[in-house]
Amino acid sequence: MMRKYPCRAASLITVVAAGLGPWAPATASARGMAATACFRVTATVPLAAAPNAVAVNPQTDTVYVTSFEAGTVSVVDGRTNAVTATIPVGTGPDAVAVNPSTNTIYVASFDAGTVSVIAGRTSTVTATILVGAGLDAVAVNPSTGTIYVDARLDDSVSVVDGRTNTVFKTIRLPANSRPEGLATDSQTNTIYVTNFGTNTVSVIRGRTNAVTATIPVGNTPLGAAVNPATNTLYVTNFDNRTVTVIDGRTNTVTATIRVGGNPQGITVGPRSKDIYVANRVDSTVSVIRGRTNTVFKTIRLPQNSFPEGLATDSQTNTIYAADNGSDTVSAIAICPK
Repeated sequence: MMRKYPCRAASLITVVAAGLGPWAPATASARGMAATACFRVTATVPLAAAPNAVAVNPQTDTVYVTSFEAGTVSVVDGRTNAVTATIPVGTGPDAVAVNPSTNTIYVASFDAGTVSVIAGRTSTVTATILVGAGLDAVAVNPSTGTIYVDARLDDSVSVVDGRTNTVFKTIRLPANSRPEGLATDSQTNTIYVTNFGTNTVSVIRGRTNAVTATIPVGNTPLGAAVNPATNTLYVTNFDNRTVTVIDGRTNTVTATIRVGGNPQGITVGPRSKDIYVANRVDSTVSVIRGRTNTVFKTIRLPQNSFPEGLATDSQTNTIYAADNGSDTVSAIAICPK
């Protein structure tokens, strides 16, 4: 099995605190008490070896975490922070995405070259789609039911019909692009691909499945997240300690934000106000204010957590971090303004 990150912490670190329910305006005293819990880790859930990617279905309050070395997906109840199922998938699962409209989960496996389709209602694999070598990312456009999977070793993006679970298009990228991350904007039907081989982002038009623009970014771009409310794309640059901000209307870089060491996973928070960045080497999460493109908070995770993937549960105002170093998933309570 190929391992993307050979240096991982050997010890398991688990810190558990009291859970936090959905945030809402309250009395002055209640707000003071709630403020102390904002932007803090409220639970860490032990998982199988090498968790690396995470996705949430906010409609069912369910969290899905891939474990690269174990070849499984852990299903976590977001209300109780308990693992309710462990699902075997293809070897080297490296990415996960959820279509909340159909309660379907898609897992891309790097070593197997397959996408496992999981029914959320039963937590069972209902189909396995053969795609190609070195699958690194998967994303869903819930408006069209289309799934996008990038293959790092093939320099391509495969387009999958969610109704038939078949690949109907393969989009070829320039040689040595080494695609790594994917994000979709369902409002504009646009797909974004981070290419760490060429330090660029490819922009794909969903209606034609053609590349319409290539945007230079920082060194080793990995993660990508879209704020559909502002038509803005955020890209983590692993070797630059930065996040690139891109205007989706013009495909131009509007800002570069300094964050922590080796930023990887990224997600847009509830109400589309803040952006959260997992800094792997620092074991922290940077919180960026979208209005000003400035870091206003740094959340510290347990030592040697080495977070990789991030996901948002907009119903409970919780961010989940897949902690590759401590074999856990961290639940982080946030208080959106």
